[in-house]
Amino acid sequence: MANTNRAEIRTAIHQRIRRKVKGSGEKPRLAIYRSLNHIYAQVIDDRRGQTIVSASSTEKDLRANTGGNLDAAKRIGQAIAERALAKGIDSVVFDRGGYLYHGRIKALTDAARAAGLNKHEVKAEAEADGQPEVVPEEKPEKKSRKKSKE
Repeated sequence: MANTNRAEIRTAIHQRIRRKVKGSGEKPRLAIYRSLNHIYAQVIDDRRGQTIVSASSTEKDLRANTGGNLDAAKRIGQAIAERALAKGIDSVVFDRGGYLYHGRIKALTDAARAAGLNKHEVKAEAEADGQPEVVPEEKPEKKSRKKSKE
């Protein structure tokens, strides 16, 4: 029987992601957690097991009417990028925490990129968007090898 508990499914997905995504001193991991009312982000060095910088919508200076919306995610993304850049970190590995890369998670990562984290990714996306699309040539239709009955 399939598991229908969303929290357990998300945890399983997050464990699968964590097998592949590892943070180091040069390129730490930006881990994201979202609850219904708030969003949290941490830059973590997995080799030392240490959180370098963090930001959340529960902090007084980042708090607004609610922390569970796109505006809050953008504020947290910008704040985490500024704090990471102040610590000398300009490149991170994004860990979406088992959530879909959509909505608040996407808003947070896009705001972090816009504020200066992973500048090379922003440039690569801009170059990819600027290139004209290559249309593949159409292949001629193959004729059937079956003999027709006449």
